[in-house]
Amino acid sequence: MHIGQNLRVRFIWEKYGWRPLLLFALYDAFIGLLYGPLNIHWLDIPWQPVATLGTAVAFYIGFKSNASYSRFWEARQLWGAVVNSSRTWAGRALDFVRTPDDNYHYDSAELAAHRRLVYRHIAWVNALRLHLRRQTAELWQTDVVPFLLDPADHALGQANNPPAQLVIRQGHDLRRLSFDNMLTEFREVSMAETLRELNNHQGACERIKNTPFPRQYAFFSYVFVMIFALLLPLGLVEEFDHRVALGPYHVWLMVPFATLVSWVFHTIEKVGHNSENPFENLENDVSMSAICRSIEIDLRQMLSETDLPKPLQPVADVLY
Repeated sequence: MHIGQNLRVRFIWEKYGWRPLLLFALYDAFIGLLYGPLNIHWLDIPWQPVATLGTAVAFYIGFKSNASYSRFWEARQLWGAVVNSSRTWAGRALDFVRTPDDNYHYDSAELAAHRRLVYRHIAWVNALRLHLRRQTAELWQTDVVPFLLDPADHALGQANNPPAQLVIRQGHDLRRLSFDNMLTEFREVSMAETLRELNNHQGACERIKNTPFPRQYAFFSYVFVMIFALLLPLGLVEEFDHRVALGPYHVWLMVPFATLVSWVFHTIEKVGHNSENPFENLENDVSMSAICRSIEIDLRQMLSETDLPKPLQPVADVLY
């Protein structure tokens, strides 16, 4: 996710700039060559149909951009909810899991249970991040296993849905703590409700991930932009021919203007395309790595730990 006030010029040039600009400039210059020096004037078409098409394309790609941004914003709201539910889970684990004497000092059994529940939750948020980015097999050992204090949990990385399995393990742990009289029935239900919320957050994220942006909108948006870019110089060339009195080279003024307009339409379409899936670990996606690190710091501080990792820093104004 970009966090700078402005996009860097190099990023714009590499991601959105030189390829489409070069393509449009070469095509527009070719049309100018045919119309001007080669005197092939039958290529020109009336400007009014081109302008009407441009208006329709602008509405269409505007709709696509809004729909794509809605997917991103919903994903960001879901991860904000994950942050809140994570704090709730840790707070309830510390307050609810107590030995029967219920004094004000935690004994070793309580501390071990707190750490196990909280650390498994940190593993869950990292596992969810890897699951949404399809990186589970590669980074499971480094990003998840260090937080799994129960060796029986380590093999969950081979499951089809590791984060869902971790939530189930949390539920089993709550039941075991209830049998050990460290968790009352009411408190177990409250913590189970938090697990239900986490399951809902995960399911909503998976819905966005597994439901691609409708291909009919994405495909035809690109097709319409390219059709408009192809027709634009044919409609502009006569306008410059009749309305600009700059000598024999006036036709070439069509090239920069047609290139600029085509690039603007193409860029709007590409911005919408890049926002379709907010879980791809790209520059415009939800910064799940930074959110996971923030959750880890908050929850480990709640355990009174002091040896904490640093928050993730942006790379070239991009926070991943």
